[in-house]
Amino acid sequence: MSRRWPQSPRGGPHRGDDRAQIVLVAAAVVAVAFLSMTLAYAQLGYDADRTAAGAVDVASLAEIDRSLTASFRAAVRDAETDVGRDVSWRDRRSLVERIRTAVGTDIDRLERSHADESRAVTVTFDDAAATRWAAEHCPSGRGRDFGPCRAIDGVVVQERAGETTVVAAAVSVRIVSPAESTTATLSLRAV
Repeated sequence: MSRRWPQSPRGGPHRGDDRAQIVLVAAAVVAVAFLSMTLAYAQLGYDADRTAAGAVDVASLAEIDRSLTASFRAAVRDAETDVGRDVSWRDRRSLVERIRTAVGTDIDRLERSHADESRAVTVTFDDAAATRWAAEHCPSGRGRDFGPCRAIDGVVVQERAGETTVVAAAVSVRIVSPAESTTATLSLRAV
């Protein structure tokens, strides 16, 4: 039994060659479309990553400033009470260390509380910023009989009648989370 192939319009045998080519071209078009969609989806990222990033609130720098200022003022008040109000100018470094230690405890607490909120907050005393602050803002001038201001490890102190007076401190704050990245320098005034 011999089989006869249908005749194509051109006169030769038609074996479905045209249909196979069309199927092959259609498959190529679909493959290119899938590849394009896959690349576009990969650029958008995993949906849970986007949702998690949007769920993290942005840290309030003003709130951090208020918290650190309150901590600094309390540390100054406590240190002056513990050692007596009159700290001689030559003992200024020990006073600064007591204040830095007390504020450091609050800084650790602040950093831990932000870590619980999926955010990294790093706070460090900034001696260069404290030196600039002392040069620009330190009380002086007519009618004031104050000595020089000194920045010691980020804390500004001033000699007043032979005694040490804590004036300010400067800290650098770095905040990093999926929703933000911020760096700021804060001046904390003692009064």
